[in-house]
Amino acid sequence: MNDIFFLSLKIALTATIINLPISILISWVLTKTKIPGRSILDLIVLIPLAIPPVLVGFFLLIIFGKNGPLGFFINNIFGTNIIFTWFAAVLASSIVSIPLMIRPIIISMSEIDENLEKSARILGASSLKSFFNITLPLSYKGITAGTLLGFIRAFSEFGATIIVAGNIPGKTQTVPLAIYTNIITGNNEEVFKMVVICLLLSITSIFIYSKLLSVTKK
Repeated sequence: MNDIFFLSLKIALTATIINLPISILISWVLTKTKIPGRSILDLIVLIPLAIPPVLVGFFLLIIFGKNGPLGFFINNIFGTNIIFTWFAAVLASSIVSIPLMIRPIIISMSEIDENLEKSARILGASSLKSFFNITLPLSYKGITAGTLLGFIRAFSEFGATIIVAGNIPGKTQTVPLAIYTNIITGNNEEVFKMVVICLLLSITSIFIYSKLLSVTKK
């Protein structure tokens, strides 16, 4: 069970690390810029929440499969295929979890007093300097909350992962997939152990998330 647990952590952490800078950038674009198409970007971000995770896996399978546009390119350039590998599970977890990471960051950034950012620019700070010195530090609670929520969602991902990465023991079998396998085989003892781990992680993450957001809103 330790191997399954550490693989799940590896996948969830990698997905979270990939998502974090993307989430911060998208949140900044949606809250602090006036560029056209923001509503479309917001819609795209929310799509993984609105469709079944199995569809996410299906689309990834089409895109990154051997005959898919990106899969064909990767296979010809690097001589490898990411389908049914742990990195395919990372992609699935990233896409499914990123909306949950972005929302708290958006909330946090939108609550920053715009006068602080305007004052910094009046005093000669560039938009980039204002972002790193004001926006980012004042958004840290939302960023932390989003990171926690995104991580636990990536750790818990099942539907998209089983389609694009499979359920291969020792290679792509994460905790949720192992729970599914053990339920089918009637190994209830292993199921209960894994369920306890998932519940502890989820409850702890949600508790910290709620505390961070409640402090942010004060």
